Amino acid sequence: MKKQKKYIFITGGVVSGLGKGITAASLGRLLKARGLKVISQKLDPYINVDPGTMSPYQHGEVYVTEDGAETDLDLGHYERFIDEELNKFSNLTTGKVYWNVLNKERKGEFLGSTVQVIPHITNEIKEFIYSVDKQNDADVIITEIGGTTGDIESQPFLEAIRQVSLEKKKENCLFVHVTLVPYIKSSGEHKSKPTQHSVKELRSMGISPDIIVMRADEQVSIDIKEKISLFCNVKADCVIENRTVPVLYEAPVMLEESGFSKIVCRELGIKTGPCHMREWQEMLKRIENRKETVKIAITGKYVKLHDAYISVAEAIKHGGYENGCRIDINWVEAEEVTEDSVADIFKDAAGILVPGGFGDRGIEGKILAAKYARENDVPYLGICLGMQTAAIEFARNVLGISHACSGEFCKGGDSKIIDLMADQYADIQKGGTMRLGAYPCVIEKDTIMHRAYGKEQIYERHRHRYEFNNDYRERFAAAGMQIAGTSPDGKLVEAVEIPANHYFVGVQYHPEFKSRPNRAHPLFREFVKAAMDKSSK
Repeated sequence: MKKQKKYIFITGGVVSGLGKGITAASLGRLLKARGLKVISQKLDPYINVDPGTMSPYQHGEVYVTEDGAETDLDLGHYERFIDEELNKFSNLTTGKVYWNVLNKERKGEFLGSTVQVIPHITNEIKEFIYSVDKQNDADVIITEIGGTTGDIESQPFLEAIRQVSLEKKKENCLFVHVTLVPYIKSSGEHKSKPTQHSVKELRSMGISPDIIVMRADEQVSIDIKEKISLFCNVKADCVIENRTVPVLYEAPVMLEESGFSKIVCRELGIKTGPCHMREWQEMLKRIENRKETVKIAITGKYVKLHDAYISVAEAIKHGGYENGCRIDINWVEAEEVTEDSVADIFKDAAGILVPGGFGDRGIEGKILAAKYARENDVPYLGICLGMQTAAIEFARNVLGISHACSGEFCKGGDSKIIDLMADQYADIQKGGTMRLGAYPCVIEKDTIMHRAYGKEQIYERHRHRYEFNNDYRERFAAAGMQIAGTSPDGKLVEAVEIPANHYFVGVQYHPEFKSRPNRAHPLFREFVKAAMDKSSK
């Protein structure tokens, strides 16, 4: 007999940015700890087809899945907590929904029917929800609805999940509503009224929450919990407290203090074993016992919004967890790095990281950051554009190619160290034409890369168009920058490093997407280790 899948829908109320993603990720971790196969997805109400062309200031980082989907940053939280690889069915936007429906209409698939929000748009959303575990055969599917209850953009998604609860039967569906319970400092009390109004709004869409997760900075009194239970018509123990925690990865343990996963399993009729969180608890103990502090400078163009580099920042922290040290991140605005300021900016940095990005703003500052790291033997990790700027810096200041640049920024000239390769000169558009998703990389023996990974072939996720120009390979190698990794056919440079330095690595891919809090990515682990050595000296 085929097992019955369970569907959990997580909505948010009162304000955005409450941590629905962390709640969803934490629940996934807890259910997995009970032996269940879990898969997660995010439904975003914005009309862009995906976040690929959106400014990080608007949306934070673009998280890339193994199969090359450009998705919401919450998928990074899902993967880091649940440790399951997600796919193109894990993120849906209003834009993608309408794109798919209108293409079907143009092909005549609706047989002349008038295309409407109900049933055509909602059917498309439901089909997507049902498709997410095609490759995973999950026991539980956790679906987060972006935005806030009451937003006009979210209405089709809420209607769709209401219909799912009818089609899959209510006993197989669970609605979790995350709301803000604000603390009024002047009166010294929490207020439940915003939650009551949010639940009322949700009920107007035909959805009654089964569990309410109260988001608060301080502990909420039992009186407030009982009031929310009474006025929102949920069981008393189904009002769960979600407090702010000092370390993000404490969230699952904190939620489980209220029996979160036990209650979810009870409400869905799932029989499981106990919640085995030993490995997670051991990780938290390592985090708590960190002693040494290491300063790492992240040099980028979106540093005012840390969410633009959230996976990078988390991956550095993971490296710290594994090496037993705290990470003090210095967010450096690339445009502020000049010949006059560079030494002062990086004088206390035990490591310098230049992350990925697009466009020419701040490029010269990133090049100077790579130069400072190379000349002062400061551990350096360049990711995607960070690798490219390191190569440009080396060409200018070691090879003597004064006008070295990238084809992305310099359309003319013959000193393009980074460029589109010969077979890439097709019509390049903004969306969907990059190298996206996991690609193999063959690592040279006796390199920093090989010592870090401990293997000769790896698979890492990419998100870029421009490549290292093969015309310069021999000159770079002869001058001291080694080609440490290539595509299996040898045509594409995937990694470079400077063997003369303690740790100087640039990779064309994005290793941060595969780092986990309980299993740091090898490059970040070794980067932090090298930074610790630098700091101790």
